[in-house]
Amino acid sequence: MRWFTKLPPVLTFELSRFEFNQSLGQPEKIHTKLEFPQTVYMDRYLYGSKELIQMKREEMKRLKEKMVILQQKLESYMKYGSGPARFPLPDMLQYVLEFIATKPAVVVSSAQGSQTTLLQSQAEPRVLDMLSQPNGILERKDARTEDGACFLANSSPQQKPSALLQPSGSPAETSERPAPHVVSEEELNLVRTCLQRWRNEIEQDVQDLKESIARIDLSIEQMYCDPLLQQVPYRLHAVLVHEGQANAGHYWAFIYDQPRKSWLKYNDISVTESSWEELERDSFGGSKNASAYCLMYISDKVSRFVADEDDCSEAGQFQKEVEALPPELRHYIQEDNWRLEQEAEEWEEEQSCKIPQMEPSPASESQDLSSESGPDQSSVCEQSVRSLSSEHAMIAKEQTAKAIANTADAYEKNGVEAALCEAFHEEYSRLYLLAKETPTPQNDARLQHVLIYFLQNNAPQQVVERTLLEQFADKNLSYDERSISIMKVARAKLREIGPDDVDMEEYKRWHEDYSLFRKVSVYLLTGLELYQNRKYQESLTYLVYAYQSNTKLLMKGTNRGVNESLIALYRRKCLLKLNEVAASLFVSREEPCVAEGISILNELIIPCMHLMNNFEISKEDLDAIEVMRNRWCSYLGREDMDAKLQMKLGELLPRLLDCSTEVIVLKEPPKIRPNSPYDLCSRFAAVMESIHGASTVTVK
Repeated sequence: MRWFTKLPPVLTFELSRFEFNQSLGQPEKIHTKLEFPQTVYMDRYLYGSKELIQMKREEMKRLKEKMVILQQKLESYMKYGSGPARFPLPDMLQYVLEFIATKPAVVVSSAQGSQTTLLQSQAEPRVLDMLSQPNGILERKDARTEDGACFLANSSPQQKPSALLQPSGSPAETSERPAPHVVSEEELNLVRTCLQRWRNEIEQDVQDLKESIARIDLSIEQMYCDPLLQQVPYRLHAVLVHEGQANAGHYWAFIYDQPRKSWLKYNDISVTESSWEELERDSFGGSKNASAYCLMYISDKVSRFVADEDDCSEAGQFQKEVEALPPELRHYIQEDNWRLEQEAEEWEEEQSCKIPQMEPSPASESQDLSSESGPDQSSVCEQSVRSLSSEHAMIAKEQTAKAIANTADAYEKNGVEAALCEAFHEEYSRLYLLAKETPTPQNDARLQHVLIYFLQNNAPQQVVERTLLEQFADKNLSYDERSISIMKVARAKLREIGPDDVDMEEYKRWHEDYSLFRKVSVYLLTGLELYQNRKYQESLTYLVYAYQSNTKLLMKGTNRGVNESLIALYRRKCLLKLNEVAASLFVSREEPCVAEGISILNELIIPCMHLMNNFEISKEDLDAIEVMRNRWCSYLGREDMDAKLQMKLGELLPRLLDCSTEVIVLKEPPKIRPNSPYDLCSRFAAVMESIHGASTVTVK
């Protein structure tokens, strides 16, 4: 017997989940359920605990031997008999009791004379004898024959005893259930008393045995729960999971994040917060094709060290120092950091626009279809760096310029301050009324202006007012002297707004939401236009990304995003169309067409099905997925397909049915940056009208 004298900081357990099937000549995955705890104690394997563990093992051995004896004894009660068919003894006694109590074919009365009394007195001891014999039925038959012979020998011919021993009719005519031919009340009471007493005694014995077994089982289970054997804990840190079969599958990992005190799921490029319940469901196995194949436990000392190190990290120390500052200075730092983040994001975006495409995008042909009037992609990238709020101000500059133009009289009579105040209130009133209008399928007022989006979603008043003030402070309004003067006054007022007046983090989140809303709207419109032009591959990519981003918005409110059912409908239509195309190419049996069909399935259909399963899937989507799966399953065993094609089908089906094996993440579609609300609203109206018609639409 070997013992550990020293343990490593990390313990890795590899679980054998694969075996080679000799009869089939191929590997197979083992899906057997295996549970594992969140904490394991290694004391029972350490040399320092050797004596205590040996005592525990001796006790464990003794308890297991005792349990075997008790289980054998319990089995002798629950499988009673000497023949091949055995039954629980309490049930057998109950059946005999029910048989005795069944109404007999002939009821013997006390008026039948002394001969009946003599028969009863001779039958009583024999009844007990019969019950005490294994072959009680045969004994009883013989006893009845002997009783009849004895009775006939002691009776006269005139008494006709045969009338007492035989019923007037056959048993089938007198009783549906088997019953004694002759039984008296004395016999019935005696047998019932004995049977009930024996049954109660046996049931008590069985109950005592079960309780003893349960106590021993509990003692075995808690054998190593001794506090002395819980001094060296190892916490579960990572679980590696495989889903699929032996020849194909998908891998992901659960890792415990010590600072968050929660589990994170690492699935390709996606990292999401998870839970122990999800880990159990995906890792234990037994219920589906997913199960853990590797467990990693880390020493409790390492776990505490990681937590302490995180608390004392540079970022954590900096955060503590910031929180110790006065509120005004703290808000100033937060606002300055926010602006720096915006500049960094915009710089990265500008640099990414300058990087040439390594290969042409499949949706490049749709650029003419989906681009809008105004600056194109390259000119947008060359524009100066601006924050989201400044970008939204630039988008609305035409509307802001009109508001400034309407203040000519106020500017001439009362000066620039009065002109700005009038323009501010007039524009606010106009946007407020637009936000209160009832939307129609062809018109979404939120696309016209950021403040309509804010007002419809009940944004804080400070956020609304600062956003509108930034509209008038936009440097792109330098049309004339009046515009420049109003812009300078607006900028001065922006500088007067202190950190206590507006929560800049909240302000940032609102503008991020509106930016994402516009992106979702553009992706949706582009996807619908491409669908109408039968460019299903390009359309599906836009619709999938629109749906995913829109889901994030709808989690914050029903009016934060666009119509989810509309995206889901055309995503589903695209998916079904592409599946038809891929299936037709596959069954054509021409090598280039087969390869193209497999490519569509791998790069678009399977990833899209996987993404659909990640959310609360609707019945319509579930039915569509089932239709697509059935289409491919119907090709199994087709005589017009050669062995090579059937082999490729066999490789595809596990991935198609699992929806998660070797998932290829969909590439994000080319970015489209519309800067004109008029163009965007016109596109929206045109596409929504064409949805209900038969002709395609192209918006220039």
